[in-house]
Amino acid sequence: MVWDEIVAFWLLLSLIPGDWLSQGLAFLLFRFFDILKPPPIRQVDARLKGGFGVMFDDLLAAAYALGCLMLWEAL
Repeated sequence: MVWDEIVAFWLLLSLIPGDWLSQGLAFLLFRFFDILKPPPIRQVDARLKGGFGVMFDDLLAAAYALGCLMLWEAL
């Protein structure tokens, strides 16, 4: 992991419960979305250049992971 991923993952961790299961699932989901880059993450990654683009695609991956965790919690 590099700083952009660490910052995005810390943000994700600050928004979820502190138990180890939630944190582990958050990590797996974050890495899944960061590697897979589903739309619009791939498009953002291709269009935005420089540090902002690198950081923003990780923030989107964190948002996808958070959305999945929130959906899981709601069900």
